[in-house]
Amino acid sequence: MKIVVLERNSVGPDISVDCFGDFGELVTYPNTLDHQVSERVKDADIIIANKALLNEASLKDAANLKMVCEFATGYDNVDLAYCKSRGIRVTNAVDYCTDAVAQHTFAMLFYLMEHLRHYDDYVKKGEYGAQDRFSNFDLPFVELAGKTWGIIGMGNIGRRTASIARAFGCHVIFHSVSGRSSCTEYEHVTFDELLAKSDFLSLHCPLSDLTRDLIDKEALRRMKKTAILLNVARGPVVNNSDLYWALQNGEIAAAGLDVLEKEPITSDNLLGRIQDSNKLLITPHMAWATIEARTRIVTEVYQNIQAFLDRKERNIVNL
Repeated sequence: MKIVVLERNSVGPDISVDCFGDFGELVTYPNTLDHQVSERVKDADIIIANKALLNEASLKDAANLKMVCEFATGYDNVDLAYCKSRGIRVTNAVDYCTDAVAQHTFAMLFYLMEHLRHYDDYVKKGEYGAQDRFSNFDLPFVELAGKTWGIIGMGNIGRRTASIARAFGCHVIFHSVSGRSSCTEYEHVTFDELLAKSDFLSLHCPLSDLTRDLIDKEALRRMKKTAILLNVARGPVVNNSDLYWALQNGEIAAAGLDVLEKEPITSDNLLGRIQDSNKLLITPHMAWATIEARTRIVTEVYQNIQAFLDRKERNIVNL
């Protein structure tokens, strides 16, 4: 059996993937561009990928292919129907980064809410040492306690975020875009109510036709001018040009983004023009990538392959 890892570095070079050699011949590539996929997988029995496009065009010559494993929870890059038509099993990794993403959500919030870049610079530039009083708080900041935390996407990560927000004293509300949420622990509200009431709004939803451009100019207009938006879901859930407009015009106070419409950031993304870290924080799609989470995802994929070989069902997304 031949196992091909198309984007080995997507889990970081510090995390070993040698375990996949237990199943047969292991071939790894640091990264794979879409036009390289077809040639690299033509002899593969199992493909492990993350973002590389796996569809009829790239897989039609892979006659031996039996399984596609995602180094991710999302599987937007895979043509599920095509794989099913050929009997190719597709699996993902579930719940491997819940703690990591929830943690990063609050890291971004505190950076923005407490103006940490501003105050760190204030000290390091010598301004604090030059003043004649013991304290400085020229940019006001608030407490989480008593505020309303809104969530879109009440899956594992959304629920973990909600529990942390509640521990800080927030009232948690959420909106289910699909209308199919089973969550009963927190108050479900309409989209309009969510926008109007949230002091902090965090996004944890998958990308779909329902969520693409969900946070657009109209939605941003309906938010509090003091609100902070946090996107750790998928970049296209937030219209980046509309967010630029909202931040420049004071429609919301600030935004923290770990994901963008196109990644890495492109020169035509207007958000790249905003240098004020009190308004905008952008991190390079790293929320999921703690050492523990990256180790966990390799283990999850290993277990998915083992289950497949044992003729068991585990994390299959194209049944």
